[in-house]
Amino acid sequence: MIKPSVDMIPGGQYLRLQQWTVYLLAGLFFINCFTPLRLHFDMLRYFAIKDCIEAVCPPTADPNDYMPFGYTALLLTLSKIGILKSFSIVFINCLYLLGGLYFVRKVFAYVHSPLFFFILVLLNCTIIKFVTHPLSELQYLFFSLAAVYAFHQFVRVKKIGYLLLAFLLAALAFLTRTVGIALMAALCAGLIWEYRLQLIALFRKSRMLLALLVLCIISIIIFSRQLGLDHYTAVFSRQFQEGVSFMEMIGWHFSEWGEICINTSGVKIINILPVPVGKWLLSGTGFLMISGFIYICFIKKSRIPFIVKAYLFFYILLMFNWPFADPRFWVPVIPLIAGVVAQTSFSRTFWIRFPLRALFIVYTGFGILSMGYMTYTSLNKKVFSRNEAAGVYRNEYETFFYGKPLSDTATRIDPYVMSVLRRYDR
Repeated sequence: MIKPSVDMIPGGQYLRLQQWTVYLLAGLFFINCFTPLRLHFDMLRYFAIKDCIEAVCPPTADPNDYMPFGYTALLLTLSKIGILKSFSIVFINCLYLLGGLYFVRKVFAYVHSPLFFFILVLLNCTIIKFVTHPLSELQYLFFSLAAVYAFHQFVRVKKIGYLLLAFLLAALAFLTRTVGIALMAALCAGLIWEYRLQLIALFRKSRMLLALLVLCIISIIIFSRQLGLDHYTAVFSRQFQEGVSFMEMIGWHFSEWGEICINTSGVKIINILPVPVGKWLLSGTGFLMISGFIYICFIKKSRIPFIVKAYLFFYILLMFNWPFADPRFWVPVIPLIAGVVAQTSFSRTFWIRFPLRALFIVYTGFGILSMGYMTYTSLNKKVFSRNEAAGVYRNEYETFFYGKPLSDTATRIDPYVMSVLRRYDR
């Protein structure tokens, strides 16, 4: 049996190479802090909600639009102190990622090849992309992984302060993204598992405690609207009412895993290959990858802490029932997925070793291309304007950078997008 770090990046003589690779990637993440403001549909929603709270709603904004409060609170704070700019947003995202990597490294402290873990995360194209975007994924990643670490510490040293901190951080994660309900479920499951024998005896003796538990559940139901749960459940029902089938949804999420593990955009694969072949390649790869991951995480004997298994179980279960397709939804758990892979021993048999080596070479190659392309666009306004968000905001970017669109086919410029760029770009 061998560690993946020894098998895929041969051992001691390459340790310095691994170290310098991590330093180089960290430096490139910092360089990308100088990117122009990267626009995204949900990012504009966050900024419109902030404007509605801070001043007046933009004419094109929905005053009843809802997004969890946590990320809006960050934008408001940065705005109030006068540093709500693309540089500060991306720099904070980098700090969030650094913190998340630290927490996962501490949880998997028994892994002897942390550099392999760091490389897996820092070369992931989805991580690279969304670190540079003003979206809630990295803030949620930080709070959720901090909560996992705090609970892990509670299990180790049995200090109540760590348990309270874990639930506080989980609440902040939930206020950032409602998928945090999976984290809350994992913490409760971890607590029940840790004290399962004592709880059985306690519930037998104290019916009052059982009544308080029931009252807590009823309170969550009563205040579900204030907690954002009504919005969350309504999304499920509305999408299915609009014709999304369960099997279609499952196929989306297999494809997302295919994108994450091959480490490139599904759109690029479909553009290179015939559409049916590209789709089957993504979903087939995703099916194999998540099947293997379920085996090494939940079935194969390992030292993975229960809280990590519980959180990944609830998160995967929730995401595979989420009726939207976007690999960015997996960003918050990519460090944990990488941690599970880094601590796993794989067989030396050829039929396992060769595909894993080939996959790692493909993963690394696409990761390097992704980081290179992201850095290039961050420093080249013309290419950035043309390609960012698939060119959706090209007219606005070119007008902002050059005073007018450079395309002869430009017909419309969104005044709110222009307002956001003028106020918040670097």
